[in-house]
Amino acid sequence: MTEDDQGRIEQFEMECFQIVAQVGSARSCYLEAITRAEEGDFDAAQRLIEEGNQMFNAGHDVHMEILQREARGEQLSFRIILLHAEDQLMSAEAFRILSEKFIAVYRHMFAS
Repeated sequence: MTEDDQGRIEQFEMECFQIVAQVGSARSCYLEAITRAEEGDFDAAQRLIEEGNQMFNAGHDVHMEILQREARGEQLSFRIILLHAEDQLMSAEAFRILSEKFIAVYRHMFAS
């Protein structure tokens, strides 16, 4: 393996870790948003959703760049970390959807 190959692998792994870190933080924001909504603090819940969305989008952007490089023909070495990163990405997206639903339910409950 050349030094250039090793450098590309290390860059790829760092990108995967970026995805994991960004979407993990997003998921935490989404969960905290549910807690704030449960307490009736809908402004804080909305701020957390927006903060989570920024983090999620940052992770999603890195993921899309990896996919685009592969689509252009770049050979990417498969690493289990990419699978983990993609799993975390999809998990965060599910948490975002659920947190928005929970907040809507709590808004309805507090309005009644």
